[in-house]
Amino acid sequence: MDASGLPLLDRRITNCRACPRLVSWREEAAQAKRAAYTDWTYWGRPVPGFGPADARLLIVGLAPAAHGGNRTGRMFTGDRSGDVLYEALYEVGLASQPTAEHAHDGLELYGVRVTSPVHCAPPANKPTPQERDTCRPWLVQELRLLRPTLRAVVVLGAFGWQAALPAFAEAGWSVPRPRPAFGHGARVRLDGLELFGCFHVSQRNTFTGRLTPAMLRDVLRAAARAAELPTAEGD
Repeated sequence: MDASGLPLLDRRITNCRACPRLVSWREEAAQAKRAAYTDWTYWGRPVPGFGPADARLLIVGLAPAAHGGNRTGRMFTGDRSGDVLYEALYEVGLASQPTAEHAHDGLELYGVRVTSPVHCAPPANKPTPQERDTCRPWLVQELRLLRPTLRAVVVLGAFGWQAALPAFAEAGWSVPRPRPAFGHGARVRLDGLELFGCFHVSQRNTFTGRLTPAMLRDVLRAAARAAELPTAEGD
């Protein structure tokens, strides 16, 4: 397997209907819409990863938002969490622009790919453990395809951390046992890969100050250095 297989994998992901609850919810949200987006045609399908096939840095989230990625068809695009993430990537020098409004807005990521362990929007932003495990093979395949170039990973939140570690093991990395605990600033080495923990860019975390823009930029810069990606000067 090589990076040229990622476009095919992404197309396969968008046709998945393996989890009935998630299929029902994502399609219901796409029909009901939010008042601010009544003129939108929602994506309403699983959302594939976003970023170059030869990425050196991977960012792993949780799942698309019902009126964010489920609306726009692109990871972390069209909601407040994405605003925070892409602004930080831009300020660090890893994105072409600080905003992510829709799938054709011109946003490019430099050496970075963004994905999630669950590709469908879940009710209340909470996938079940069974849904997480059902979706894991997609992440495993993505990791295998990225492995030739991948050097660092930032995992956003405890759910993503718990979902990602088994996927890394299935994809061929040696994961320590007991498995490392999640924490903001956690750093684990896996066979030439640096794994970083970061609080999720959820509104609950960013509005309360649990995760500040400076904290997020610090983790992204550390991960970019581990991936040997150039970054912009900053605080």
